[in-house]
Amino acid sequence: MAAQRRVVRFRGNVQGVGFRHTTLMVARAFDVTGTVRNAPDGAVEAVIEGEPAEIDAFVDAIGEHMGGYIRDVDQRRTAATGEFHDFNVRF
Repeated sequence: MAAQRRVVRFRGNVQGVGFRHTTLMVARAFDVTGTVRNAPDGAVEAVIEGEPAEIDAFVDAIGEHMGGYIRDVDQRRTAATGEFHDFNVRF
């Protein structure tokens, strides 16, 4: 299956709890690229590119590590752009 881009917004008590750092550490175990950042509205937004199954597993792993802080998750899928070379935190 072709690579995909997914914009995932995590809402809840997700800022100021190490969410971005944890997401970065979790990303190392998956074949994904992209970025994670705090959004102005209090959410954390991850832009992830990779194979759909790999992205699914990555998002599930974030939930396993940070689920106590997450109230809601929204996902939007689009075509991958290939703009990322790794996974990093954007400030």
